[in-house]
Amino acid sequence: MVVLSGGTAGVSVAGSGTGPRSEGGAGGKKRVGGERQGASVVFRLSPGRAVRTGEAAPPTHSPCPGAQPGELSREHILPFSTAKEVCYEQIGCFSDSEPWAGTAARPLKVLPWSPEKIGTRFLLYTNENPNNFQTLLPSDPSTIEASNFQTNRKTRFIIHGFIDKGEDSWLLEMCKNMFEVEEVNCICVDWKKGSQTTYTQAANNVRVVGAQVAQMISMLSTNHNYSPSQVHIIGHSLGAHAAGEAGSRTPGLGRITGLDPVEASFQGTPEEVRLDPSDADFVDVIHTDAAPLIPFLGFGTKQLMGHLDFFPNGGEEMPGCKKNALSQIVDLDGIWEGTRDFVACNHLRSYKYYSESILSPDGFASYPCASYRAFKSNKCFPCPDEGCPQMGHYADKFAGRISSEPQQFFLNTGDSSKFARWRYGVSLTLSGKMATGQIKVSLFGNKGNTHQFDVFRGILKPGSTHSNQFDAELDVGTIEKVKFLWNNNVVNPTFPKVGAAMITIQKGEEKTVYNFCSESTVREDVLLTLTPC
Repeated sequence: MVVLSGGTAGVSVAGSGTGPRSEGGAGGKKRVGGERQGASVVFRLSPGRAVRTGEAAPPTHSPCPGAQPGELSREHILPFSTAKEVCYEQIGCFSDSEPWAGTAARPLKVLPWSPEKIGTRFLLYTNENPNNFQTLLPSDPSTIEASNFQTNRKTRFIIHGFIDKGEDSWLLEMCKNMFEVEEVNCICVDWKKGSQTTYTQAANNVRVVGAQVAQMISMLSTNHNYSPSQVHIIGHSLGAHAAGEAGSRTPGLGRITGLDPVEASFQGTPEEVRLDPSDADFVDVIHTDAAPLIPFLGFGTKQLMGHLDFFPNGGEEMPGCKKNALSQIVDLDGIWEGTRDFVACNHLRSYKYYSESILSPDGFASYPCASYRAFKSNKCFPCPDEGCPQMGHYADKFAGRISSEPQQFFLNTGDSSKFARWRYGVSLTLSGKMATGQIKVSLFGNKGNTHQFDVFRGILKPGSTHSNQFDAELDVGTIEKVKFLWNNNVVNPTFPKVGAAMITIQKGEEKTVYNFCSESTVREDVLLTLTPC
């Protein structure tokens, strides 16, 4: 049964193929127009009657058993029909034919709910009203004029995901972080009625949500001469694919950021179903829960879906997400937030990283690499000549962001806020006596100093060189000195002395190499300070 809004002009189409659609878009991803294959009958529903195209209206139409007033059963009208389609005023038609249903990724035939049932709301926050939203209606341009929306600013939409809501604290926190660094129209898209249902239904409802976002952008363009190139859509989970749907309907859309786009019903599907690079001039994606859904319960996708795809901490297991249940439930944000963090901690990290990146423009440098294993093996350092992109808010500043081939990047983060990290490479040449133990270094700069990081563990042989990389909690700035420490926690009656003749330090994003030297050696657990040489 398909429910059409009883009071507005809805169009219900049944047939065996894909019919005329209003799903146009950049790159021709969604087909516009086209002939319907096979038998089809179009019914237009107005209050109190159903009309078959090309025929006189019947006086009444009996609903199927159990139907509510205003509902029309297509099976009752067209029992021979195999594919169904439902159309809604101003946003077009949606079918349950392939690739939207009846495939391995989408076996169930489910049509999206009506805009009225989903109840999408557009909640505008600006620098002038950072705490209280103003509601915008895509069908009513006067709501824009009566609001604080300003056409000389960028507009960033934020779309939540499954079982979430547009008034959740993380969306407003993201807006507020933006207000600290820019003047912007920040629109939180609330579709909670359509997201708090079965997953399969919600996954189809995002088609209508995306169409409504596109409708809003179109209204801004038509009525206020506002260019879609000024629009950035940020979507989390299912919201990432809603952003893709909006982008496919909006030629020239500036940017989409996918925050851990959800896997189920989308991974491996054609581009028209999911987020992909053709949906905007620039598409960047952050993957934080990309382990397979079965058996690891990874909610996000590992499929590359943007121009730049970022895999922090490898994209599957985020540090800080393996805490015990009690420590997560007793959370400052309350029991619901804590429980949700425990169940879907990796999945939620994506929006937390993005939100923090707004206030940390250089704290999420990401390195091109074939795999996370290669990254952890120190094979992807330093940044290449073209530089490294910043994961998150400032990814669009990267000069090489658009490429004919997808690009993937890796980085590490902290295990809790603050998540930002700065990667350093260290290489040191040992001096003194031979010993067994471990060596550590710490950096001291004009912006602060790091704690001690392990460089090597094993036989400490004079003249040997050892290298490693580490992620510091701060950018130390210009490095002024390095401190060296060694120990083995085993009593050695000869009390050998070990030193570092030279230590070379490089920051991942810079070509500058800092050299520090010392002619001294020290016993274990005694700090040795090296100065520039």
